[in-house]
Amino acid sequence: SLVWLTLPRPGTLAAAPPLNCRATPCRAMDPCADFAKMASFWDIPGMKPGVVTGEVAWNLLKFAKAKGFAIPAFNCVTSSSCNSVLEAAAKLGMPAYIQFSEGGSAFFCGKGLANDKKQASVLGACAGAHYVRNVAPAYGIPVLVHSDHCAKKLLPWFDGMLEADAEHFKLYGEPLFSSHMLDLSEEPHDENVGI
Repeated sequence: SLVWLTLPRPGTLAAAPPLNCRATPCRAMDPCADFAKMASFWDIPGMKPGVVTGEVAWNLLKFAKAKGFAIPAFNCVTSSSCNSVLEAAAKLGMPAYIQFSEGGSAFFCGKGLANDKKQASVLGACAGAHYVRNVAPAYGIPVLVHSDHCAKKLLPWFDGMLEADAEHFKLYGEPLFSSHMLDLSEEPHDENVGI
């Protein structure tokens, strides 16, 4: 899975030139240059309807950047909300993110379950990811499954999803989720960048 960090180390972004896939003069340095030539995201090698992960997911993001559009992300808390996102994306013929927050994940499997160690949140996020994996191919569009904003206090939820990614990888050769967001912005700066 890809892991998004919300606060980079100081100076790491300033050291690199800004990435503008449509205007970068040196195409050899532009990781999006090849994608700017593609007519459709379906031209990306390995692209398929359903959940995409790894290099295919990363290439889809580079394609979107090269073509100047965003892939919308929607927090889902029920199978019905997942279906709504999939149906809308299919009608538009565009990919989408379905993402699960910690609280939304607990809601997905039922608020009556104990969640003192984030076990219901892990269960709900994984159930949602499996649901999307089973249903999304029928809608005929690529989908990214993402976990949204995991703060330090929610790390048991994050760890549980990473364990599910590892188990899914052993069985199917790819993680359960497309990406995760580790958000340590609530932590002191030194601790945040030191992790």
